Amino acid sequence: MSYKDQIDKDRIPGHVAIIMDGNGRWAKQRGQERTEGHRAGARTVETITEVAARMGVKFLTLYTFSTENWNRPQEEVTALMSLLLESIQEEKFMKNNIRFEIVGDIQKLPQNIRESLDICIQHCAANTGLCLVLALSYSSHWEITEAARQIAIEVKNGTIPPELITDECVARHLTTSFMPDPDLLIRTGGEVRLSNFLLWQCAYSELYFCDTFWPDFDGDEFDKAIYEYQQRERRFGKTSEQIS
Repeated sequence: MSYKDQIDKDRIPGHVAIIMDGNGRWAKQRGQERTEGHRAGARTVETITEVAARMGVKFLTLYTFSTENWNRPQEEVTALMSLLLESIQEEKFMKNNIRFEIVGDIQKLPQNIRESLDICIQHCAANTGLCLVLALSYSSHWEITEAARQIAIEVKNGTIPPELITDECVARHLTTSFMPDPDLLIRTGGEVRLSNFLLWQCAYSELYFCDTFWPDFDGDEFDKAIYEYQQRERRFGKTSEQIS
């Protein structure tokens, strides 16, 4: 029996986050340039977005470009920005009722890309299906630091008294405040770490790591991750007896 057939359709995670790792190594194995791996990875994004939407996932957040990625060779960064521009497919988003959002320090992105992203976000805002969220120029350290800075300004201005700085207050100041925390975080490519991605939000997320490089991560692999997620007991610090 396939993993797809074993999935409980009433227990689909509402929010899945993915660290899409392995594009460069995938290309290297094939004697290709790293940019070809990123291009293949972009096709996987399209596939997994469609699979997740059909499954009933509400939010799909993809770690697309980290703040640390700006330190990569300029040629690769330029190619990634060009590929990002090509990959903004508003027509498909509209056809599949997909909402589109961005989290991250987008002011660092080239102006033409910022404008294209903003137009796509506006045009897709009324869609009611899956919300595809790209983490661009993003890192948790940056995000939490920015939230702390905003809260400090509001405390200084008297808008927020210090005693009201709670977990909920911090969460409201994060760039992800418009969506729930991830139920499941997937990382492809064989690495077993979070790499500065959604550190606050993944406090109680289920983590799934696999060796498959992102360009080879298909619908069957996604089904397997969802199946494995459903085999776990999510207790959020409570006992099994309390949950049951």
